[in-house]
Amino acid sequence: MSDHHTYKKIELVGSSTSSIEDAINNALAEASKSIKHLEWFEVVDTRGHIKDGKAAHFQVTLKVGFRIASS
Repeated sequence: MSDHHTYKKIELVGSSTSSIEDAINNALAEASKSIKHLEWFEVVDTRGHIKDGKAAHFQVTLKVGFRIASS
């Protein structure tokens, strides 16, 4: 075991018709199906679609960090 960790950072876009929080969780849930050792995220952009004067769809861009397994 090393005394340090190395991380990779990727960008994801999650979406939801319910909320920004659901958009984040949808992106993380999908990423966790194929990427191991997810450790942190930061929201870098938030967008939405308006329908009938209300927010109808949320889209959130995330930078997600995961630890390289051997580090």
